Amino acid sequence: MLLELKGLSKHFGGLAAVNQFDLSVNQGEIVGLIGPNGAGKTTVFNLITGVYPPTRGQVIYDGAEITGKKPHKVAELGIGRTFQLNPLFGDFTVLQNVSASFHLHPRSSLLDIYFNTATYRRNEEYILGQSLEILRLVGLEHVKGELARNLPHGYQKMLGVARALATRPKLLLLDEPLAGMNPAEIEFTLRNIRKTKEQGVTILIVEHNMQILELCDRVVVISFGQKICEGSPREVREDRGVISAYLGGGHVA
Repeated sequence: MLLELKGLSKHFGGLAAVNQFDLSVNQGEIVGLIGPNGAGKTTVFNLITGVYPPTRGQVIYDGAEITGKKPHKVAELGIGRTFQLNPLFGDFTVLQNVSASFHLHPRSSLLDIYFNTATYRRNEEYILGQSLEILRLVGLEHVKGELARNLPHGYQKMLGVARALATRPKLLLLDEPLAGMNPAEIEFTLRNIRKTKEQGVTILIVEHNMQILELCDRVVVISFGQKICEGSPREVREDRGVISAYLGGGHVA
């Protein structure tokens, strides 16, 4: 087991955004965390990555408790993430955006940079090669020289994934990777997330778009901050509680 959440809760005043939430992710899995808008999905991500401290509960990663660690410490441990609103450098090229994300490793000291040492040059050569490899993986190598702000929406989303991969994560958290996409962009994104898994990256995906189910080994459904269902994609599609959460209590399968 790579990630385990035990009784995770987050209260904002009198609002329980997440309440007694349990989740596990095994090495090599793609697990979907789905639910309607406002269900608490992104709050769970923020609790895992240290953006918010939990009110109660534990976050266990790779056998060690990381509850409440700062976001940069969580990233150093090997958890990368994307965001609903992509924090790209709009006036950087696609390649520059990925290269700039290699801030964890390798590292060059200020003296190495100032004096243009062999270590600095070697690190820069490594970063360039790895950035190109990541762009090939996510299908963006052909637009490596384009400015990020000029990319189509689907490509910008995938560039966010590429930037997260530059941190060399063991666990990748994808927040709404299909949001706002047309059918062609969705197919492009699903194909490249599959390729990312094939490289050995474990993935937890937050989505409200049910098309994400075709990627997932296992799916957890959250509604009003609580788990209402867990199982295979087929089991989740047919669950009455899930149908009610998405469509209202009067609908049946």
